[in-house]
Amino acid sequence: MTPATRQEVLGLYRKVLQIAKNWQSASGQIEETMREKEYIRNEARTLFRKNKNVTDPNLIKQCIAECEARIEIGLHYNIPYPRPIHLPPMGLAHKQGRTLRHQEKLRKISKPIYLKSHDEVS
Repeated sequence: MTPATRQEVLGLYRKVLQIAKNWQSASGQIEETMREKEYIRNEARTLFRKNKNVTDPNLIKQCIAECEARIEIGLHYNIPYPRPIHLPPMGLAHKQGRTLRHQEKLRKISKPIYLKSHDEVS
């Protein structure tokens, strides 16, 4: 990891922790706000620790892009949790060869960047 990339990753981590510190839930209830703040801190801690030994530059760029996307979506919708995607069953396969393995491959490819690591952690 280059020093510039390291500084970018550390800056993102600090930004996430700062967001958690200043977070206010959409409902305004204190209990919900505290729960969401804790979720943001735990999610950041878990994902950053999980990826601390990543050395592939392309994978590092993907992780950075995922973090930035989750920050933007969380701030825009005012929810810290990843937004779910709804794909109809067998809705992605081509007209020929509707096999389960092909469906799983297409679902993995079509997953938004902000959900790439969510299923692995939760």
